[in-house]
Amino acid sequence: MKTMFYATAAGVWIADYLSKWAVRSHMQLHEARELIPGCLRLSYIQNSGIAFGLWNDGHSPWKPYLLAALAVVAVVVILVYQSRVPAHRRRLRTALAITLGGIFGNFVDRIAQGYVVDFIELHAGNVFFWPTFNIADSAITAGIVLLLIDTMKHPEMAAEPELQE
Repeated sequence: MKTMFYATAAGVWIADYLSKWAVRSHMQLHEARELIPGCLRLSYIQNSGIAFGLWNDGHSPWKPYLLAALAVVAVVVILVYQSRVPAHRRRLRTALAITLGGIFGNFVDRIAQGYVVDFIELHAGNVFFWPTFNIADSAITAGIVLLLIDTMKHPEMAAEPELQE
């Protein structure tokens, strides 16, 4: 069961890494390519903030390290929690694995470059633009959604006895 957990996390990280590599290799910074007119485009940006570009404008030399430290804390929490999750809680294990892979993907960017490569842009014509994101962000979001679904389906098991205070 642990092998599947780590393989899932690694698969998310590899998909994220390869997609960011392809964007850096084949696009110029701030270049945009429309994939589905009026709906989806690739837009290469460098996000030094957190999700949705929050804190992107702050220019502290410590920001990448602070955000990386937060990622390390999240990774440790996920690893400790997943080690206590019963084997039959597959949805919860999957949620934790894809969240871990996403966090690790953005962590590697932040440590290696001081920013995260974002490139997926959803929009509705020229009226609505969702903040640019990447595969790691999508995995983190999907993992949290799965975690919430699992918690709603198993409210009695939301916290395992050994994790309760």
